[in-house]
Formats: sequence, structure tokens, C-alpha cells
Amino acid sequence: MLLLVQAIEQKILSRIYGRGRGWAFTKTDFVAGFGEANIHQALSSLARAGTIRRVCHGVYDYPRRSELLGETLSPDVDQVAQALARKFNWRIQPSGDAALNLLGLSTQVPGRWVYLSDGPSREYALGDDGRQVLAFRKSALKDAGFKLRESGLLVQALKALGKERVDAATVAALRRRIDAKLHPRILADTRHVAGWLLQIVKQVCGAAD
Repeated sequence: MLLLVQAIEQKILSRIYGRGRGWAFTKTDFVAGFGEANIHQALSSLARAGTIRRVCHGVYDYPRRSELLGETLSPDVDQVAQALARKFNWRIQPSGDAALNLLGLSTQVPGRWVYLSDGPSREYALGDDGRQVLAFRKSALKDAGFKLRESGLLVQALKALGKERVDAATVAALRRRIDAKLHPRILADTRHVAGWLLQIVKQVCGAAD
């Protein structure tokens, strides 16, 4: 029995290693291959050993490390949000400061990361100190329902900035951050958004009128 538990733990660990440092996950990410009790036991054992870290209730990550500083870095909040979305089968979209940060338009790390969601409104305090808060805000599906993650990320970042704060430098920065191969799909995905937003999306994607 012990050998079986150890074998399952090694298989789960192999999957975690395969996703790389910074990946956040819940037991839901492993239920297709293992029993729930075995998953819980394996994750608890790996957390006690310090191989993985408990970020908040039911969510773990494979911690990133700074070789320069020689210390463990804070959880990747976007990875944690995606792990929760997979667990509860939510569709989510970074909003406000979170979207600006993820697109490199703001270097300030938000203390509160807000995501639009088609699930219930919930909040999670992350880490031992709980200083970072991950908040899901229930929203109309049209606001969180872009087919492409990058489409919603772009629209939410532009909304957070506001029309008056978007200039040529902003457009150029967004163009560098978003893979040109995605431009046609983003244009198709955002055709229903408000006028000024659509015009800027077209500029970012090189399709301005």
C-alpha cells in the first residue's frame, strides 16, 4: 500500500514538474488519473516536504525562486486564478489593474487582483500574510465571454486606462505584447465592443480604418 501511495505521489510530482515553476493547481487537475483520497494524501505530503506550497484553501503552487535573491517568490496570482477557474469550471477574465499588469502597462503589483467571472462573486486571501487578495466579480457573460483570453485581456486593460489615456506609445506597447498571429482572431472576437475600444483594438492589431 505504501509503495502504491509513493508511486502515485511520484506521478503527480512528475506532472507538476512538467508544468514548471509558478504553476498553480488544485486536486481537480489530477482527478482524471487518480483517486481523490490519494491525490489529497500526495499533495499534503509534498506540501509538508516543501516541494509545493499551499497558496490558499485547496490551491497549491510549485513555487518560483529567484536565483539572484536566493528566495522563494510570491505566487503567480494569474496562475492561481486559472487554477480556481478550472476547479469550478468558471470562465474568467482579468480586469482593471490585473489586466494592466499582465499586459505590461503597469509595473505596480496590485494588492487586489480583480477578475470578471461567470461564477459567483468570491474573494481569496493569498499566502501566509494574506496581503494579496484575489477577487472574482460575477459579471454578464458578454464581459467575460471572449473566446480568446488575449481579447478580453486587451479590452479590460483599455477600459481600465480609459480613452483619454491611450496614446501611440500605449498602442505600440500592446502591439509588442500580443502575438501578431492572434490579430485576426482578436479582431473577430472583439467586433461587438464599444466604438472607441474597437478602434483602438484595430490599431493594436494593425487594422485601423
